[in-house]
Amino acid sequence: MSGPTPLAPRPTWRSALRHVASLTLPRRSDYTGLSRSWRGDLVAGVTVGVVALPLALGFGVASGVGPAAGLITAIVAGLVAAVLGGSHLQVSGPTGAMTVVLIPVVARYGTEAVFALSILAGVLVVIMGLVGMGRLVSVIPWPVVEGFTLGIGVIILLQQVPLALDTERPQVENAGSAAVETLRVTDWERAVAPLAVTVGVVVLMVVLSRLRRSLPASLVAVAVATVVVELTSLDVDRIGALPDALPSLQVPAWDSSALAAMLPSAMAIAALAALESLLSARVADGMVETVPDTDANRELVGQGMANVASGLFGGMPATGAIARTAVNVRAGARTRVAAASHAVVLVLIVLALTPVVALIPMSALAGVLVVTAFRMIDLRTGRAILRATRADAVVYLSTVVVTIVFDLVVAVQVGVAVAALLALRAMARVSGLTRRDLPPELAPEEEDALLDEHVAVYHFRGALFFGGTKRFLDEMTAVKDVRVVVLALREVRVMDASGAHALGEIITDLRRRGITVLLKGLDAQQLRMSAAVGVLDALGDEHHYFDDLLAAVAHARHHVRFEVRGGAVPGCSTAAVAPAR
Repeated sequence: MSGPTPLAPRPTWRSALRHVASLTLPRRSDYTGLSRSWRGDLVAGVTVGVVALPLALGFGVASGVGPAAGLITAIVAGLVAAVLGGSHLQVSGPTGAMTVVLIPVVARYGTEAVFALSILAGVLVVIMGLVGMGRLVSVIPWPVVEGFTLGIGVIILLQQVPLALDTERPQVENAGSAAVETLRVTDWERAVAPLAVTVGVVVLMVVLSRLRRSLPASLVAVAVATVVVELTSLDVDRIGALPDALPSLQVPAWDSSALAAMLPSAMAIAALAALESLLSARVADGMVETVPDTDANRELVGQGMANVASGLFGGMPATGAIARTAVNVRAGARTRVAAASHAVVLVLIVLALTPVVALIPMSALAGVLVVTAFRMIDLRTGRAILRATRADAVVYLSTVVVTIVFDLVVAVQVGVAVAALLALRAMARVSGLTRRDLPPELAPEEEDALLDEHVAVYHFRGALFFGGTKRFLDEMTAVKDVRVVVLALREVRVMDASGAHALGEIITDLRRRGITVLLKGLDAQQLRMSAAVGVLDALGDEHHYFDDLLAAVAHARHHVRFEVRGGAVPGCSTAAVAPAR
């Protein structure tokens, strides 16, 4: 007779230390493959450094802390996060989302408070990583993510109004109100020149991006604007003197009563740093197959330490930057050496080109950020969500409005709450016990036999919505030794835009790995929504959607037989296959 099940060993201080060390210390495996990729990593680092320079300066100015703080943040936080973070491809630094949070902080407490806030928020992010909160970002619905991204883009656009007009920003926290007040008090005769510089930078960046995407359009546009302003002696505000040496370590002045008052702001910054960094890392993971996926908890610890280091050297809070990370990947980065070398490039600029950087017009940086804001406003995705379901439209629009009117963290909280309530409402509507006759489809033993033929059939049942998409993604990406996957969705009762978006990601991931995907069983409303968010486009063939499971399995077997023989797979007859419409 078997004995009692042994109890799991109780955690000890040694196991706790090992856990902390696994999340905080660099690993040799972080640089696997560097001997093959170092040239590409260095080229990517130089490319990102060139792209990051005007953005770091611009975000420093836009947040009210100053261009030097933005540059310091890009260097210090960028280097620390690259070495200690959980992503191999992430590039960190000041971002537009963080400026949105910092402007009211600077207006209320002054610039010195930002350094202390960066340290305090960094400590909170480290704690989040150590207690395993890295996975929480996966439950944030897609409409919420897209909604607050659109809201951030609108706010960044509004924030550039004072910079573009060389007018001092009014002491108003809300970006919309500040823009309106700026227009009211602007000296328009003097504002013509800076406004012309801003418009010129925007036009030049758009033209250069269309001519050749590999060009660092922002840097070229800023350089051209600086030369034109110098030659014509236009009366515009410049960046001014910057430090020509690296900053020294300094602990900010700590006022316990002030810190207690700023704790809600620190929590908001920590939440934003965690959210934006993990979303950015997730985007990077989807761009390259050969690089290991991000360790979410380690990424939080690395980003937290980067924020602490930034505050100690006079920088502002930082997060993973989606745009710079994407540039890094497209430029050929395959290890974290690329992100680290981008910080070294910025150091060289500080040491050698500070007098030149000081001549850059502030309105030129406004132009760079205007283009950045427009690139964050993805109207195509917004239309897809609005066409998906009424509930997704409500979640998306409420997140956008709350982001613009209040702040990002409140917007995410409201968006998730609204999505949860609407999802529960939908689940309640479809709950109940009904009787129906099931068609004689596949017996369990026949499904097992299909695996020997490299065909797998997956049945989705219940709800495919934002709360379960991560689990589906994890299960489907674990598929191995299969050539055709049939996704049977007849028993899916609830599907929202996040579920449809995840389904599209599953199909794209499987096809990228050379696995053919056949889809079966969506109802008319789900089919329309899947078409709106691009799921049917991801299938890549109009004969890969079926109304009948047996026809789908027959087509899968047909596909494998032709693939084994090395021939082309002919399409099925329309009698067996219902093309997606």
